[in-house]
Amino acid sequence: MTKKALIVKGGWDGHEPNEVAAIFAGILESEGFEVEVSDTLDSFNSAEELADLSLIVPVWTMGEISNDQVSSVLKAVASGVGIAGCHGGMCDSFRNNTDWQFLTGSQWVAHPFNDGVEYEVNIIHSGSSPIVEGIQDFKVKSEQYYLHVDPAVDVLATTTFVMSEGEHSANGVITMPVVYTKKWGKGKVFYNSLGHHADVFDIPEAKELMRKGFLWAANEN
Repeated sequence: MTKKALIVKGGWDGHEPNEVAAIFAGILESEGFEVEVSDTLDSFNSAEELADLSLIVPVWTMGEISNDQVSSVLKAVASGVGIAGCHGGMCDSFRNNTDWQFLTGSQWVAHPFNDGVEYEVNIIHSGSSPIVEGIQDFKVKSEQYYLHVDPAVDVLATTTFVMSEGEHSANGVITMPVVYTKKWGKGKVFYNSLGHHADVFDIPEAKELMRKGFLWAANEN
């Protein structure tokens, strides 16, 4: 059976959707997927067509999506199609659509240090997820995403927000999910908050997390 993945790219250009989509397409093609890359949300119009996929990969930051399009994605994932993505391309896609946020498991709300801050991604090895097997803690220099997170997610990696200027520091040091999975009906959801710019995936661990996350969501491992 042919493995099919749909990458839908667009939205805010600052997150380099074309470059990120190209990296993701290369990863998936190297794993034997037949990949379609689309630049329109009309690709989400038909739940029946989406149901023929193995994986949906949204790369779309800040936009407007119709209720029918979201409903199609929800139905497809519930039927067993995986969904996987990163950064704002999946969890800052449609700020006014709570159904999308319910599906994907979080919503970006802040990056207190803006871009260019160095921070560590800490891998959680206490579970049994194949996604993090063989991957160790690593550092990135990028945006550090502060998320509002679904308590149902299975957290696979975290980062720590240190004390800094700003009202949020009244809460002390905060540990925030970076990588997580969740279920939606028969479908699997994978998210990685890294990816402000495409070059973060020059970091081997960051790219490997996406590769393994794609395979997991598509029921390939």
